Amino acid sequence: MGASMARNLMKNGHKVIVNDVVPESVAALKNDGAEVAQTAAELASRASTIVTMLPSNPHVREVYTGSNGLFSTASQGSLFIDSSTIDPSVSQEMAEIASKKGISFMDAPVSGGVVAARDGLLTFMVGGPEEKFGEAKNLLDCMGKNIVHCGNVGTGQAAKICNNMLLAIGMIGTSETMNLGIRLGLDPKLLAKILNMSSGRCWSSEVYNPCPGVVDGVPSSNNYEGGFGTALMTKDLGLAQSAATATRSPTPLGSSAHQIYRMLCNNGFEKKDFSVVFQALSEK
Repeated sequence: MGASMARNLMKNGHKVIVNDVVPESVAALKNDGAEVAQTAAELASRASTIVTMLPSNPHVREVYTGSNGLFSTASQGSLFIDSSTIDPSVSQEMAEIASKKGISFMDAPVSGGVVAARDGLLTFMVGGPEEKFGEAKNLLDCMGKNIVHCGNVGTGQAAKICNNMLLAIGMIGTSETMNLGIRLGLDPKLLAKILNMSSGRCWSSEVYNPCPGVVDGVPSSNNYEGGFGTALMTKDLGLAQSAATATRSPTPLGSSAHQIYRMLCNNGFEKKDFSVVFQALSEK
């Protein structure tokens, strides 16, 4: 995701400096024209606008507040945009630290997957000061087609975890439906065509169908490689369940989805795309 976002910034004429723990990712971006910083601290000393894309709460805390973190060298007036999907309270924590240093922090998690990231068609859900939204949007427009200001810091994360809870529920439902139809003798492409012209149509059935061979160029047609990992979906569903507990919101389907994805991780599917739930169901 982050690599494609960086490439789209370069395509739009921005000078990009990158830092990542995976040397191969850094080397590929360097070959495409990016400059390289050896640490997050070095990166913050060389750039005043920084976009981060990290896996989870601990990674965000370390990259921002660690001894070689972004906050250690960032200049007053810098703008930090975090596109990780994390707990809203962690975004608010980072924003509070940033404010004390004269830095603006906005959470801007994304939706759309690796294909949308590659094509610059992501949706960004942005939380942060309204007076800084225009500045952030000018940059995010290079990477996405829908840039939505959700409110104060943390509301972008709130929108994202709600979206991903629904996405997981929809993917499980689509997978159950495709598996049932195939076992009833329906051709999977025909079944998907019918679903997508009927009331059952959804993103998981039309754009990201989990049944191999139905849609070209998606992970299900590539042995579930690439895409959005099952472990990350499980993490996001955990965030949704924590939020549901904190707000006393009943989410029975969200809870069931979380349990299903936890079982997928326990059964060796954690590195596969989250649409692998179809494969797991079809093997039963």
